[in-house]
Amino acid sequence: MTPTQLRAFSAVVRLGSVKAAAGELEVTEAAISLHVAQLRKELGDQLFTRTASGLAFTPGGLRLASRAVELLGLQNRTIQEVSQAGRGRRLMRIAASTLFAEYAAPGLIELFAGRADDLDVELSVHHPRQFAALLSERSVDVALGPVPAGLPESIRRVPFLNYRLVVVADSGHPAAIGPARPAMLREQTWLLGPSAVTDGAVAAMLRKLEVPESKQRIFQSHAAAIEEAKRDGGVAVALSSAVAGDVSNGRLTIVTGRGLTMGGVWSAMTLPAHAVVPAAAELTRFITTPRATQAMLRGSGVTIGHFRPSIHVTLWS
Repeated sequence: MTPTQLRAFSAVVRLGSVKAAAGELEVTEAAISLHVAQLRKELGDQLFTRTASGLAFTPGGLRLASRAVELLGLQNRTIQEVSQAGRGRRLMRIAASTLFAEYAAPGLIELFAGRADDLDVELSVHHPRQFAALLSERSVDVALGPVPAGLPESIRRVPFLNYRLVVVADSGHPAAIGPARPAMLREQTWLLGPSAVTDGAVAAMLRKLEVPESKQRIFQSHAAAIEEAKRDGGVAVALSSAVAGDVSNGRLTIVTGRGLTMGGVWSAMTLPAHAVVPAAAELTRFITTPRATQAMLRGSGVTIGHFRPSIHVTLWS
């Protein structure tokens, strides 16, 4: 059983056909069929059959599908670890939700990575519903953000920071005067960061308020949306900690009214203790400390360019 065979079978499982798997892996359909046939012969299991509705998998085929993802993830992880070790470095890969990545990750990563001279950190941004797959495939070592619905019990989770979302506007905005009525809010221009489409809390608030999509403007960062709210006269959804300074100096006002605040909890998610890499295990312990909390709360003022460790950021995956 080779990685090439497992990669071919995994692609067939994920895409639902030999043709699609061949296209993704850029090989012929005959090559995919050959790899599957070799697995069938070695394992003594048909693995799957073709039906009018698609592929039907045997119990053994489903078990192999799960193991194939894990084994391929371990292979990729091993290659990276060997490469890093050859240069005297360790690598920890973090997946984060958009809000956490923009506001809390900079301070946390700078502080945590600064404690170990041999540690590189790779940060990528994903929708929370992708956390389980990324961890199971060992594409990342730890996921940080809200716990998504349906997260498997096998994924360990450590809650570490409460956060609160508020709606803000320029102090002269009509919505800033007294409790805002839902009908008036639906007529305003909503200036939003990427969490409006990738994190559940902001999207849930907009749905609850019945804000039409035509009134929503999505910016590449939450900070950009807030800056636009100071100039453009729209309303923005923000972390209360991120706008505390602007609220205290009068540049922004928190809009009051039903459904305009929402709380949440950020958690660290990893594989079970026996499978988690040491650096990720240490991060899940460190992230609950007062020093880490302080670093995350002040992290909104730290930019990616100020990081001393090697940081790689992907805004959308």
